[in-house]
Amino acid sequence: MSNEILNSLLKEYSQKKLDAELDLEKRKQNLYKLIPRLEEIDNELNNFAINTAKNILNNSSNNYSINNLKQKIANLKKEKELILLKNNYNVDYLKPFYECKICNDTGFILDNNYKTTMCNCLKQKLLDISFNKSNMSNLKKENFNNFNELIFSDEVDLSKYRFNISPRKNISNIKNKCIDFINNFDNPDYKNLLFVGSTGLR
Repeated sequence: MSNEILNSLLKEYSQKKLDAELDLEKRKQNLYKLIPRLEEIDNELNNFAINTAKNILNNSSNNYSINNLKQKIANLKKEKELILLKNNYNVDYLKPFYECKICNDTGFILDNNYKTTMCNCLKQKLLDISFNKSNMSNLKKENFNNFNELIFSDEVDLSKYRFNISPRKNISNIKNKCIDFINNFDNPDYKNLLFVGSTGLR
């Protein structure tokens, strides 16, 4: 996969993330007008969070003060949830509606070792692009289950086909080899397949 394609997808993710956050801001402003107390709570939460961070960074020995701030934050969050539910809003209404809840539309996540790894949603998009470029986008129709051996001749003609078996028998053998290859794909000792011939040949 080229860097150009990955960069294009990351721009798409960046735009999706921005759109979700702009949408949140619109919803916030509309809801603040309807329910002013929600804006007051959010402002208080921001102030309490800042004060808690300052106390922690200053290595404050006043654990009561820190715990008191944390309790106030918890109480405000609970009040906020109750207000939303009372007014028939989901408790997550004042959060961004990201397309991917795992990476929040960034394309990357932190693993348990705090190492940045690619999110499955971005991996899937890369796979989809590779899949489409491979001209295999119609596998629901074009697969072994729908494979029709009867379109191949059952005639054995060594001079014409250069095989002492019929084209139908030959294509059946090829099909079986392909299925065998798929079933043993993870086996490192299994041989690869090589298809040769002019363009358009079956």
